[in-house]
Amino acid sequence: MSSMTVSVTDLKSCQNTRDDMKNWSASFLIFILIFFVDVSLVGQAVADKSFDKRLKELLTFDIPQIDVKEAHTKFGAVIFLDAREEEEYNVSHIPNAIHIGYKKFDEEAVVHLPKDSSLVVYCSVGYRSEKIGNRLEEMGFTNVRNLYGSIFEWVNNGYEVVDKSGPVRKVHTYNKKWSRWVKNADVKKVL
Repeated sequence: MSSMTVSVTDLKSCQNTRDDMKNWSASFLIFILIFFVDVSLVGQAVADKSFDKRLKELLTFDIPQIDVKEAHTKFGAVIFLDAREEEEYNVSHIPNAIHIGYKKFDEEAVVHLPKDSSLVVYCSVGYRSEKIGNRLEEMGFTNVRNLYGSIFEWVNNGYEVVDKSGPVRKVHTYNKKWSRWVKNADVKKVL
């Protein structure tokens, strides 16, 4: 039988190695969690990187986001709420959307809806609809999503918009500065 001697230095070295592994594992886990939490907070990216960057600066993400492609696949299963001004809504809107406004938010337009309705709120880019989404949650609605990129990204993806007469290829761009985010050349920009 051979005898084995272990010094205090050897024990400390083993302890340090084990601590280093724990620290590395913890750091890696934190990195993964931050990455996935960050992705879930900002929603899906829009096609135009500069538009996406501007949205991430503009929005607070306190209302869950829904990407336009996902919202389009759920058409008929969700209720679209238009948080733009009436003049903008009259130019074009997502089919069957309920106009609720922004400056003159029309609570009466939604009081008849069940509180667990799947609501998708949109405006031009998502800023006003995010604010209205907060108001809807304050009213007790429990399934509110903000359309990421809003109607601009909707038309950029070629999805249908309508006015009171039917399908149209135009959108109100709020102002000249914001109109640059409508990239679909087939869509007329109305100010």
